[in-house]
Amino acid sequence: MSDSAAPDAALKDLAFLNKLRVLGAIEGISTLVLFGIAMPLKYVYGMPLAVRIAGSLHGFLFIALCLANSIALDRVPLPRKLALAGVIGAVFPFGPFVVERWLGRLARDAEGSAEQGG
Repeated sequence: MSDSAAPDAALKDLAFLNKLRVLGAIEGISTLVLFGIAMPLKYVYGMPLAVRIAGSLHGFLFIALCLANSIALDRVPLPRKLALAGVIGAVFPFGPFVVERWLGRLARDAEGSAEQGG
């Protein structure tokens, strides 16, 4: 009975890991939109609403990514260093894309072990 539960757990973990990867990519894009589009609109064209909207969305996504990394510690399980890298990487403009590559390697390893186990 536990043998049949193991592949399901691996798939659930893999699904959460893939959601974390997508969230990281979206958060990274929101950073680039904030810095590359909204801030120039504010400072060059006098449109502060662009930063208010993009900044609010980016802030929400940043908090969601930090929470998702902490949840992934137990749920995936995600190594502590990788979860910390996910939070620190979210502070820098291209950081989430670097961390997404590392998470992608972890996902491929999980897929490989799920295929071998199932």
